[in-house]
Amino acid sequence: SALKGVSIEFRKSEFVSILGPSGCGKTTMLNIIGGLDRYTDGDLEIAGRSTKEFKDKDWDSYRNHSIGFVFQSYNLIPHQTVLANVELALTLSGVSRAERRRRAEEALAQVGLSEQIHKRPNQLSGGQMQRVAIARALVNDPEILLADEPTGALDSATSVQIMEILKEISHDRLIIMVTHNPELAEQYSTRIVRLLDGEIQSDSNPYSGGEEKPKQDAAKTGKTSMSFTTALSLSLNNLMTKKGRTLLTSFAGSIGIIGIALILSLSAGVQAYIDRVEEDTLSSYPIQLMKTTVDYTSMMNALMDVGTGRQEHEMDRVYANTIMGEMMNSMMDEVQENDLAGFKKHLESREDVDALVSDIKYSYTTTLNVYAADTAEKIVQVNPSTVFDGIDMGAAAGMSSSVSAGDMMQASGSSMNVWNELLDNPDLLEKQYDVIAGRMPEKYDEVVLIVDEHNEVSDYTLYALGLKDQAEVNETFQKIMAGEKIENKAVSFSYDEILNLRFKLLLNTDYYEKTENGWEDRREDEEFLRTRLADAAEIRVVGILRPSADSNMGRISGSVGYLPVLMEHLITEVNESEIVRAQKDDPATDVFTGISFEKPEEVELTMESLNAYIASLPAEESAQYTASIQQMKAAGMPDERILSMFAAAMAPKTTDATYEGNLSRLGVSDLEDPAMILIYPKDFESKEALSAIIDEYNESVDEDGKIQYTDYIGLLLSSVTTVINAISYILIAFVAISLVVSSIMIGIITYISVLERTKEIGILRSIGASKRDISRVFNAETLAVGFVAGAIGILVTVILDIIASIILEAITDIPGLAALPLVGGVALVLISMLLTYIAGLIPAKVAAGKDPVIALRTE
Repeated sequence: SALKGVSIEFRKSEFVSILGPSGCGKTTMLNIIGGLDRYTDGDLEIAGRSTKEFKDKDWDSYRNHSIGFVFQSYNLIPHQTVLANVELALTLSGVSRAERRRRAEEALAQVGLSEQIHKRPNQLSGGQMQRVAIARALVNDPEILLADEPTGALDSATSVQIMEILKEISHDRLIIMVTHNPELAEQYSTRIVRLLDGEIQSDSNPYSGGEEKPKQDAAKTGKTSMSFTTALSLSLNNLMTKKGRTLLTSFAGSIGIIGIALILSLSAGVQAYIDRVEEDTLSSYPIQLMKTTVDYTSMMNALMDVGTGRQEHEMDRVYANTIMGEMMNSMMDEVQENDLAGFKKHLESREDVDALVSDIKYSYTTTLNVYAADTAEKIVQVNPSTVFDGIDMGAAAGMSSSVSAGDMMQASGSSMNVWNELLDNPDLLEKQYDVIAGRMPEKYDEVVLIVDEHNEVSDYTLYALGLKDQAEVNETFQKIMAGEKIENKAVSFSYDEILNLRFKLLLNTDYYEKTENGWEDRREDEEFLRTRLADAAEIRVVGILRPSADSNMGRISGSVGYLPVLMEHLITEVNESEIVRAQKDDPATDVFTGISFEKPEEVELTMESLNAYIASLPAEESAQYTASIQQMKAAGMPDERILSMFAAAMAPKTTDATYEGNLSRLGVSDLEDPAMILIYPKDFESKEALSAIIDEYNESVDEDGKIQYTDYIGLLLSSVTTVINAISYILIAFVAISLVVSSIMIGIITYISVLERTKEIGILRSIGASKRDISRVFNAETLAVGFVAGAIGILVTVILDIIASIILEAITDIPGLAALPLVGGVALVLISMLLTYIAGLIPAKVAAGKDPVIALRTE
């Protein structure tokens, strides 16, 4: 061993010089006293306390609070300022920032370096660097200052200056100095100990305890720990001294990040496009629930099974396969009445539905009767459309039967109407449409005209809205059938002309007038209609909309859009009208004819009942009927013949109408019982969740209350998202390999950094840094490199995304196909930091395990 049987005690304050030839154990003794080296035999007592049971944390605390080291080679951290070097020991002690600075400045002033605090060590002379080292040793007010050849690298004059400083310090603390310079030792020391071959040869002023021996609790203790901020500061300063290498390392580490970020950008951009298509498509093709529905899926499955149960027959004839009958049976079996009133109540009771839908639209059978407000020349009905009502297609084609275009349009339902209900979702409407004039509708009597992307509407729309004379349609048709070529004239309207359009809203009940004989339908009476229209509610066009550029919906244009509140207003007005109240007040009687809906019981007619009936008539009429019967009998007519002739006259009046049919004819609807529900999901995940809600509802009701619907669009487009996700995952998996490789490379670079900073490790350990603190320093470095790598990766990706989006838009006309989501960018930076942190764990552990004595000797 380097020391053999050395037994020595030191006073609380003295200047001890240890002399001896090289290799005699001087530095070893110093390192053992300072807690850098461990003794293998014997004991080291500190303030009367044995260190045999000391753990690593005890030694760290001892070095930080009780020991200050001054080395021959100064051992300053080159990438830290003079002030930061001196503050370092205080950061381990948990001293506040302001207090650290104050004490460090005081220590530097004590050694005469107040003007040099912001310089780096390489900007100082040797003597100045040694004074910085002394200031660092003193800043924590240690009880013992250990100096290992403090003047070994200095000239004589500078050496004297350093010794003067040490002598001054020794007045109130113990200084143990190892030196090869006996002259300086004799001049400045109060005690000289000579070593040879690990043994004490002489001691000029030995001490064996006594009244000066410190009490056991005199030793300074305290917890030491380097904050992550300090560790990060050390690492950042080190990285900044090697900017080129740090940037190259970070860029290499960012390659994997760039690859994954680009894939995420394309995936997110395409997914965003698909989401827009989904949202817009679903706004055109919602989940549709009809009052009366057919489960086409089940019907098709049934038809696919036709013939599976057919009877076996010989293959000698042509046999009939009864597919038509099976189809009819299947259709009849699959027709179902949906309880939409119950399902509407269920939807409104669930709080989770709002988050899944863009809108829920309830449709009713009440007809929206709209007319042009100007009735001066003629009455023009704009909804339901009457554009083709005047065309006689049969006559024009020379057919034997007359088929009107109006009949054909009526057969096609409302598909030719240009009035459409808007979604009750202002946010979605604003995304789907740009307001090019006026504003969005806000009340029931406000509507908008929707044009296409070229600000155009079809001429059919112009005819339907009364902007062009509907009579021209029949004239044009007749010319076409006659073989004449039609010249199309360009027509345009100013925004103001459109915004000045006014319409009138008529209720179904407005067509009827109360008379003595009941309610009479007066819709064919123009004067009556003019009177009704004059008093009808006015509807105004308040805006012109155009599908927005990034809207991928079905390009709904040439349409008048109205809010759902218009239909609600219409239904409420119809339900409160006089004729509807009259019918509801007397549900057993037809309000139009006054005849009971109930069919009278058939009564057998006899001559007695006939005579009784005739007797109940007025006298004159009774006499006529009696004379007629007598004449018939005189002519020999049988009684049965006479009774059959009077049967029709005596039969009670009946009606084919029904109570429900009359309410439907009048346009009565129940707002709580829609004829159709249209559910607009936000996306396909929401569509699946809504399907699950329907299934859950069906499980909670009996068989008659189950809701039936068929979803085609969901099945068609959901596979697109699945394919894109699968491709993205595969590409990310491949690119992730490069990310792992780059992380390993960063780990190797970190290990090189450990080798380069070995002396710094020794310095940190000498001032009390623990193994964990050393690990933290290098973990901070890898995290910093990981952050820079991630940031570079994201920055490069954003630039590439801009370029890619421009190129892709030029090719596909789809904007924003490469866009890295913010969350994805942040996540990738964090992943980069995590991977580099993991890659640096082994180098950090290697750094923490280095012997501080060996580390201090490393150059």
